[in-house]
Amino acid sequence: MKIRAYSVLVFLLTLLFFSSAFRFSQAPTLKLALLKYNGGGDWYANPTSLPNLARFCNQALGTNLDDDYATVEVGSADLFNHPFVHMTGHGNVVFNDAESENLRNYLLAGGFLHIDDNYGMDPFIRPAMKKVFPELSFIELPFEHEIYHQKFSFKNGLPKIHKHDDRSPQGFGLFWEGRLICFYSYECDLGDGWEDQEVHKDPEETRLHALQMGANLVQYAFNESK
Repeated sequence: MKIRAYSVLVFLLTLLFFSSAFRFSQAPTLKLALLKYNGGGDWYANPTSLPNLARFCNQALGTNLDDDYATVEVGSADLFNHPFVHMTGHGNVVFNDAESENLRNYLLAGGFLHIDDNYGMDPFIRPAMKKVFPELSFIELPFEHEIYHQKFSFKNGLPKIHKHDDRSPQGFGLFWEGRLICFYSYECDLGDGWEDQEVHKDPEETRLHALQMGANLVQYAFNESK
């Protein structure tokens, strides 16, 4: 009987091991997405940022994100396959009528757009988003907003990552029927903070704050898209 009990125990432990191994080896189910747009702005800036953010979210939030992010065009139907879309750059942004309509429909359908000013984007992104939502304007979020208090708490709002014009970072939002559909980080540069350390040589504490705030954005977007 002791031998039989021991054999059963070994079998159960083996089964538990392989089921756990299978669970953690399953292919990632979602990708973060980078928005490709026209106008000449460098939409492709910060190539290491989203892979690092995906890996950090997997560790900190228990997500199962593929670190090979997707690149989606503004007018593509593929936009609707991604609950979190990141947009960055330094320069001009142009949406044509079809792209504006597609982005609008995506956001109204439950999607989430994070716009990160990589310095110099502000004069262009505001009119571009006004074309998408003529009836809406960016509103600065109070520090009490839940996007700052997900897995990680930022009682003073966005962390300051890069100097830019040396102004305080600001988080702006577009709201539709009370739901935050677009978050715009300005004078902050979260995406630079997500990049590999050797790219900008930011202190590890600065990079950690950037990744933590990024994880908050992802967590908020995923919760809102359910």
